[in-house]
Amino acid sequence: MPVDASTALEEWVRPVEDWPVPGVTFRDLTPLFARPEPFAAVIDALVDIARSAGPVDRVLGVEARGFIVGAPVALELGVGFVPVRKAGKLPHTTLSTSYALEYGEATIEMHADAVAPGDRVLVVDDVLATGGTLAATADLVREAGGEVVADLVIIELPALGGRAVVGDVPVHSLTTY
Repeated sequence: MPVDASTALEEWVRPVEDWPVPGVTFRDLTPLFARPEPFAAVIDALVDIARSAGPVDRVLGVEARGFIVGAPVALELGVGFVPVRKAGKLPHTTLSTSYALEYGEATIEMHADAVAPGDRVLVVDDVLATGGTLAATADLVREAGGEVVADLVIIELPALGGRAVVGDVPVHSLTTY
């Protein structure tokens, strides 16, 4: 019997208390990724949402779990995939920006030529928490001349207020905690 995305998330997302710091409940997606049918159900659900956002030229996946989810979404949509990486990981000329995390700071980069002026971009990540990562990624896209048409995440943590930080970019999540 096929698995739907809601069931897959309910059964295969593992809460890990007090990780990476005390007071944080981390939502571990690795059990989901290890199971082909539930993982495929989640990718299919994300692709369905992506198609409703209209045509896109690129899918950007944010390091590291955004790579795992974004690449198969890009393949299903028939568009290119762009990795957004931690600083110092990309070998060519990059655009970079720094932002606040829920428990620290980070800098992300993408290749300067990864998004062309006028490109319509879909950003895919695992979790929307405080919104800093998605907002920073949108800044990189705009700096390159592109437009973020939507953000797709598997999990949203509404209590952390990430949607407000993301701004006017539509956000779609498969579940909330």
